[in-house]
This record gives sequence, C-alpha cells and structure tokens, in this order.
Amino acid sequence: QVQLVESGGGLVQAGGSLRLSCEVSGRTFSHYFMGWFRQAPGKEREFVAHISWGAGIAYYANSVKGRFTISRDNAKNTLYLQMISLKPEDTAVYYCAAKDAPGYYASPIRYDYWGQGTQVTVSS
Repeated sequence: QVQLVESGGGLVQAGGSLRLSCEVSGRTFSHYFMGWFRQAPGKEREFVAHISWGAGIAYYANSVKGRFTISRDNAKNTLYLQMISLKPEDTAVYYCAAKDAPGYYASPIRYDYWGQGTQVTVSS
C-alpha cells in the first residue's frame, strides 16, 4: 500500500515563502511520476507542478511559474514544493500525488495515489 503524507503548510503573509514536503512509503519512490495539486474552497482541484522520476524534468502551471519549484530526493523518498512570493490567490489545500505512467501530468484523474493534503493560507 502506497502512502503519501504532506507537511509544511501554514499561514504566511503575502510575499512570504513556504516549503511543502511529501513523504512517500510503500513502494519504490524513485519510479513514480510525482505532482502537486491544490484545491481552493468552491473550486476544482488544479495542477500546480509535476516532476518526472528519471531526469527530473519539471512542469509548472502558468500561475506559479517562476515562484514555485518542485524537486525530489529519491534517497529520502520525499517530494518538495518550494514556494516563494506567495499571493493570497495561492491559498488552498495542497496535495501531492503519484502515478506509475508518464504523460497527462496535469490531469488529476491520471494519478494513482494521493496524500491527505496540507493547508496553505496566504494573508494579504
């Protein structure tokens, strides 16, 4: 059974920074394609960032490009999301997700495993 556990969320002022972590257990972390998604109240879950398992190629939503950085440490079975220059519109529950197959990285339904989420609140 694969488990994903996020941490690092919290309350921060606009312009501040946070680093989210997602620890993966149960299977070989290095073989997964990993993503971050977020969901604000009343909105659909949206893609934030994705990283491949091999070359570590990253993709970002336009809304976070240049401000967020996704990375992974396969030795620690951990995925990260470094967020800087945070805006109130970044407020959401952030989820990490994992999938076995490549492609369709921005589509939530393509992911096989999900964490429980961590709240990020950015005050103005």
